[in-house]
Amino acid sequence: MAARIVVHSLDDARAALAAATTLGREVTLASAAGAGTFAGPGWFKALTDEAAREFPAARCDTVLDCGGAAGIALAALRLGLKRVRFAGSAEAARRLQAIAAQLDAVVEEAQEMPALDLRGAREPEALCRAWLAGGAVTRA
Repeated sequence: MAARIVVHSLDDARAALAAATTLGREVTLASAAGAGTFAGPGWFKALTDEAAREFPAARCDTVLDCGGAAGIALAALRLGLKRVRFAGSAEAARRLQAIAAQLDAVVEEAQEMPALDLRGAREPEALCRAWLAGGAVTRA
């Protein structure tokens, strides 16, 4: 499974993809918890699409956290995002998973996964390189 890096901006995504490209590693660009509900799927798709255009050699995928908002998760899938995290009801999750399957997409359960969060990072690319290399990550 690809290492996850939580990005909050285009600069964060650039740092993650630059590090991944340098190290030849695969990376998952993940949104902050609930970002689908406050920033929207369009913002996340535009951010990650732009970063991917700038780093065409990077091997990456993305995942947008939609919290418990089934409508936001559905909008993200319809927009073309291939992975969303959803923390709502089991019934809503089953329905979203059925729709995602038709779109060759995935709905993840909202569970804790190891990730490097770049919020407030002073040297995000260096942090990403350390994280992707499996080393210790320290913040200044």
